[in-house]
Amino acid sequence: MSQHDQDDDFNPSDNIHFQTVLTQGLSSPMRRQILRGGVGLSMASVLTGCATLGQEAGAPNNALGFSSLDKSLEDRVVLPPGYRYTVLHASGDPLDLSLSAFSSVGTEQDDWSRRIGDHHDGMDLYFIDAKGHYTSVDTGRAVLCVNHESSADAHFLHPNGQTSNGVSGKKFHQFGNWDLGTRPLDEVMKEINLHGVSMVEIVRSAAGWQMVANSTYHRRVTPLSPVRIAAPKAVQADVFALMVTRFDPMGRQARGVLNPCGHGKTPWGTYLSCEENWANYFQLSAGAAATDARTVQARKRYGVVTEPLSSSKKTERSQGWHTVSTTDDRFSRWNLAAISDRPTEDFRQEENTFGYVVEMDPLAPDQRPAKRIALGRLAHEAAVCSIPRAGQPLVFYMGCDSRNEYIYKFVTAAVWDPRDVGGGMQAGDKYLNEGTLYVARFDADGKGQWLEMSVQQAAIAHAKNFAFQSQADVLVFTRLAADALGATPMDRPEWGAVNPHNGEVYFSLTNNNTRTLNNVNAANPRAYIDQDGKKQSGNPNGHIIRFREDGAPHALNFYWDIFVFGAEEDAGAANLSGLTAKNSFSSPDGLWFSQATGICWIQTDDGAMTDETNCMLLAALPGRVGDGGKTAAMNQQRVDGAVRDGKQETFVGALLGEARLRRFLIAPKGAEVTGLTESPDGKALFVNIQHPGEDTPALGGAAEFSYQSRWPGNVGYGPAGRPRSATIVITREDGGVIGV
Repeated sequence: MSQHDQDDDFNPSDNIHFQTVLTQGLSSPMRRQILRGGVGLSMASVLTGCATLGQEAGAPNNALGFSSLDKSLEDRVVLPPGYRYTVLHASGDPLDLSLSAFSSVGTEQDDWSRRIGDHHDGMDLYFIDAKGHYTSVDTGRAVLCVNHESSADAHFLHPNGQTSNGVSGKKFHQFGNWDLGTRPLDEVMKEINLHGVSMVEIVRSAAGWQMVANSTYHRRVTPLSPVRIAAPKAVQADVFALMVTRFDPMGRQARGVLNPCGHGKTPWGTYLSCEENWANYFQLSAGAAATDARTVQARKRYGVVTEPLSSSKKTERSQGWHTVSTTDDRFSRWNLAAISDRPTEDFRQEENTFGYVVEMDPLAPDQRPAKRIALGRLAHEAAVCSIPRAGQPLVFYMGCDSRNEYIYKFVTAAVWDPRDVGGGMQAGDKYLNEGTLYVARFDADGKGQWLEMSVQQAAIAHAKNFAFQSQADVLVFTRLAADALGATPMDRPEWGAVNPHNGEVYFSLTNNNTRTLNNVNAANPRAYIDQDGKKQSGNPNGHIIRFREDGAPHALNFYWDIFVFGAEEDAGAANLSGLTAKNSFSSPDGLWFSQATGICWIQTDDGAMTDETNCMLLAALPGRVGDGGKTAAMNQQRVDGAVRDGKQETFVGALLGEARLRRFLIAPKGAEVTGLTESPDGKALFVNIQHPGEDTPALGGAAEFSYQSRWPGNVGYGPAGRPRSATIVITREDGGVIGV
């Protein structure tokens, strides 16, 4: 199972799951009209402005130009006939020629701070003009930014797996399986530095896109890199007080980008790296001083440890980084213990410095990254910008990637000025420090509302679940404020994407094993059992929701429907989108719209149907909100040993047959497909293959790993042996545009 399928539910709120809303809605005139009108009429009465597929204003009218792939369990990247790929870079590749080549046996002696990180994830391209400035024009020379998410495969970095208390052969990651004991410094330094962001200069040549040797643009941002805290002026003092640690008693500076997953690209040309599962890296030492009740409450809501690790908790979440040294704060910072009466003398508030959208300028290596506090503290998956319109605010859409979490948007106070293109971090200060944060409520009638996240809101000011003292608390303890407002709990909101041809917003809802017949809602309507292989329950296959703002992107209301439901083709009533063996999929994660073709690319991070096929990349023709109808999800679950039936009405998009949804790529064994960008002409597609061989076990006394995968060494990239995450570049053999 993918490690991402183990994201927990830390949301104890009783926000309405819309059984009540649905019942209430039946009495409204609009609801009665929906029920009388039939499928076509129901959508016309609720979602206006329907159009023929592929004929939105300005949209390319293209069809998918490749045959859908059959399922595959092979240990290689599978593409349609006429396509090929090359590996651009992989985990451990050196940024400097002075470093040794990747060994594939864990014998590197450096600390990995100048090597490509691991678990490649979100990424984007930043073209360089003749003067070294950012341009949106393809110059054939660019900086590629790549997120590095997790250390779940860190046992591959060391000769004999990870070491604890002098015993090697272990496999630890942020989802558990930590043994008590100390960790060696050299191992932990590699594990810390494999996280963060890699920035590399690449050029297009006759041989395709390649890295430039020893470029001045080559850069790593790791969990140890200095960053500044950038907050709204009105609440700076309150925010800084929550960031105070021994590292910076003023709370204005922090360190690092941790567990970045999805990303964003700003209209002015900077990179947004989004911190996701940051909460799992912290620990409390035994005998830690008592912490105030408010801090404990917040830690529980974010999944941060609240009790010291003990011998009875052998699977406590941790990397054990805090055990290396009690004096070197590169390691003690991961220990949240309050060792004095003042936060300036310990790291009890270190957790507050993570969970943000982190902005950096790929073309200005001397500029320090900034944590944009105004966008809230979440398990950030991505931050995707609306279509920029001169004189209008910009809007950034964000998901919080855990079960039963929420979808957010940030509306800038400043309006867009195209003259800010190339403005770097100064432009970021203009747009991302001041604005309004909202959280989404999806109503059962196909409409939705954006709820303003202000401490002036009565629901927040008088919240029963947390004592909010200022707007700074709303921005740092965002999940708790969203609970108070009654936002809609979703099935793991991951990547967002904006359709460049009509501005509609798509979000992948990856899966949710806590969804039941009692808590389904119209926007998350399925609760069922995966009947074969994996036999998971809840919503094991996920879906993609989409919405259209009621006017400009900064509107307070929207209309929504569900674009597609993931399912196995033989899932019966759960297969609401009518998928076949040629396009069935599970657990949508990454989303990306091609500017060149209008294709919506869907990437999967699956653990439900991996008995039949590896994870994949699919191409879809998007249509628009309202092109489908209204249906009922006929749910079925086993409760107390008996099978129970249930029904939830929902709004669905037009069926995605093979003409509109095709399987384009299948990954090697154990890999997730995540992170995607393209050249502006649509002729080069950059895709990340993350954690091949993820389910390779620890050594357990064996002389060598029992590998699940050996990609990409098994196809000739680098030394054969241990699997590695990598960025690949896909092209057509005839040099044409991809996907059409």
